[in-house]
Amino acid sequence: MEAATIHWYGALIGLAIAIILILKKLNPVYSLFLGAITGSLIGGADFLQTTTIIINGTQSIIGIVVRVLAAGVLAGVMMDSGAAETIAQTIVRKLGGSKAILALALATMIITAVGVFIPVAVLIVAPIGLSVAKTMGFSKIALLLALSGGGKAGNVISPNPNSIAVANGFGVELSDVMLYGFIPAVFGLLVTVFVATMIRNKGSEIKDSDIKMPADTSDYPPFRKAIVAPVVAILLLMVNPVGSVFGIPALQSLKLDAMYVLPVAGIIGMMAMGKAKKILDYTASGMNRMTATVLILIGAGAIAGLISASDLSVRIVALINESGISGTFLAPIAGVLMAAATASTSTGVILASGSFGKTILDIGTAPIAAAVMVHTGATVIDQLPQGNYFHVTAGSMYMSIKERMEVVPYEAIIGGVMTIVSTVLYGFIF
Repeated sequence: MEAATIHWYGALIGLAIAIILILKKLNPVYSLFLGAITGSLIGGADFLQTTTIIINGTQSIIGIVVRVLAAGVLAGVMMDSGAAETIAQTIVRKLGGSKAILALALATMIITAVGVFIPVAVLIVAPIGLSVAKTMGFSKIALLLALSGGGKAGNVISPNPNSIAVANGFGVELSDVMLYGFIPAVFGLLVTVFVATMIRNKGSEIKDSDIKMPADTSDYPPFRKAIVAPVVAILLLMVNPVGSVFGIPALQSLKLDAMYVLPVAGIIGMMAMGKAKKILDYTASGMNRMTATVLILIGAGAIAGLISASDLSVRIVALINESGISGTFLAPIAGVLMAAATASTSTGVILASGSFGKTILDIGTAPIAAAVMVHTGATVIDQLPQGNYFHVTAGSMYMSIKERMEVVPYEAIIGGVMTIVSTVLYGFIF
């Protein structure tokens, strides 16, 4: 059967339907599928062609799904063993006092960077942060910005689903995405500390009733053991880049994919913490934590299939050419718009890379530059109310929806700075 070419308006209508349904609180997976189906039919496909478009779209993200499921081992170990909490507490304790905002932002950045989902990282650091912020006298808005901004910085250098997705989408190594994201992440951290300090008195104060520290931390591992899993993961992920830089054939030939590295790092970390007997519990927990993400990724694949089958990217390139602006900007713009539409970094990068990846590369943008620009772009306004991150972080701070909305523009500044830095560095300088 001849493949259908969907009219651009079908793709836009399908995406709009998916967004509206998500905003109406329909399950995001069903929203994405319904948007993809409706957009295909409106765009000119018949029922059989629509089925093919959806299947092709979902098949395109299977590689991402496999790696995300593998990452569940590391995530389960870090979260369920108390290792993530230990790392956060150590950083805050060492830096605390006058450097409280830096300490909290850095703690969330590192927890996210070692493979913990950003909403979970905020939840982990929030109890410590509320206690520190109460003592130091800064507001909930400033505290949440410190945690969220630090998490965003960590998210662009982590082996999380978003990094895996963008690496897979542009055919580059996960380790390269993490390395190239480091400079934008540092800028993100610095801007987070600066802006959070500027607004430290804006918004409501923290109440005594908001502080709920963990009742028992006696079973948490010491820092030297808690850090083993992330260190092993980083070292193994760096094997291929080190081999390439120094021309070591033995290291270059290993080709250590995240599918191998992240579970192995989790298991080694588990053994270092003396938790080997809990391997079944931790892996089951990690799998459960990844299930919702995997389902959303499949839904995102469906609508990415719709956009890829349409002539929308051709229209956008024509619009860019007519406007006279550089085609390099398509990568960050795609990341910003797709993540804003879905209120999800990982879903946003899948849609951006799957739908506009070929066009971005055809313009002449290098694959790693495109990946980092899309990735950082997806952190600008991915914290909107139609996504779970908005509500999870509001709950962690005991905030109303209105007060949580006040943080969104400041979070956009953090993501915006990282996007500008990555675009200047990798889009125009290197």
